Amino acid sequence: MRSAVESLRMDWHWDSFADFVAMGGYGLYVWGSYGMLVLVLGAELWALRVRRKALAQEIDE
Repeated sequence: MRSAVESLRMDWHWDSFADFVAMGGYGLYVWGSYGMLVLVLGAELWALRVRRKALAQEIDE
């Protein structure tokens, strides 16, 4: 039976940070997906800010 500490320990499946980044050969797809997510979320936040400012100006007129 495993102790409480052993059950909380994460088992890494990579031998090095480079293996982690490579993701078993799928690193470009994985990290590219994360990059696109950040880009799209950033664009959405920017668009919301622009629309909010435009609406505020329209209300003030």
